Amino acid sequence: MLDLVDGLLEWHASGRHFAVATVIETFASAPRPAGAAMAVSEDREVLGSISGGCVEAATVALAEDALVSGQPVRERFGIPDAGAFAVGLTCGGTIDVFVTPFSESMADLLYRVRRAARASEPSALGVIIAGAGTGTYLSLDRGRLVGTTGIPGRDRAIANALTGMLATGGHALVQVDSGAGEPATVFVHGQLPPPRMLIFGAVDFAGELSRLGKLLGYHVTVCDARPIFATAGRFPDADDVIVDWPPRFLESVADTLDERSVVCVMTHDPKFDIPLLKFALALPVAYIGAMGSRQVSTARASQLRDLGVTKRQLDRLHAPIGLDIGGATPMESAVSIAAELIAVRERRSARPLKDSHGPIHSDRRNTSIRPAPAISWE
Repeated sequence: MLDLVDGLLEWHASGRHFAVATVIETFASAPRPAGAAMAVSEDREVLGSISGGCVEAATVALAEDALVSGQPVRERFGIPDAGAFAVGLTCGGTIDVFVTPFSESMADLLYRVRRAARASEPSALGVIIAGAGTGTYLSLDRGRLVGTTGIPGRDRAIANALTGMLATGGHALVQVDSGAGEPATVFVHGQLPPPRMLIFGAVDFAGELSRLGKLLGYHVTVCDARPIFATAGRFPDADDVIVDWPPRFLESVADTLDERSVVCVMTHDPKFDIPLLKFALALPVAYIGAMGSRQVSTARASQLRDLGVTKRQLDRLHAPIGLDIGGATPMESAVSIAAELIAVRERRSARPLKDSHGPIHSDRRNTSIRPAPAISWE
């Protein structure tokens, strides 16, 4: 649901009634991961997707039922029966979908989630999907639980589960038991601030990469020492356009980078590249790539070794940057870089799917039902 926050709040502000369907668990091959959501308005407009088309029509019917009854609905969609008109997932997997009418309390929580996102703060949202209080939504706002089940012990257990998700993002099904009354199962969905993409070199390739970076959910910064090239007008998709000496800027923001951050060096100019890459290769970021021909990349690696960069560090460098797809234009090159970023993040081979084996989709953030972590909220 968290990726639909702006659209849901816009519908709410316009006075529209609607229901939200969320994938809460997946089994085997599934077209969308847990956390994927779809909203259906009273006038049958649809926002988002939960299956890429397989069960959307059936979910619209579930949403309409929830709007009429005012009660949440849970449904499992699996492999369709032999009948030609059976509803199911043709991919062979199974998904559990939870549908609930949107309410004023949900809107309040989503406004808080959006505020956290705009402040680059993590957030977590939980909904009880089974047990007493089914359909109740709760969230954390600056460490304080917003919403209640009416049972203090259960509220603390849910707060613990939400707190645990703040550090990792992703989603989980969590069983909570306050010791008083019926246990409850909570779907918890965490959202981290966008990962950072730093692009060094205000060139045409950087413009197309910044566009794809935004589409992939990165906070994109373009940096170049030349003010005539590093302008917001040339990079409208970037969140920040910085005029600074690239190595100096990278050092100034190093403490804001984490294991999700990516560094893309597009300058292929040794006076920028060498000190920049020497510093970058010592950082715990997810990906470091540098543009240049094979000859340039070999010479650059030799210079870095002469400066004391270790083999292990150099092995982290993707140079020439991107996958070998034969792209020539700035956009084609950006596609090859974006594809490599995803493959590295998901630890995939980047081979054609027809020549590989195993699940098509990665969902390493999805976890099974587990007890809530024991965190003191005294």
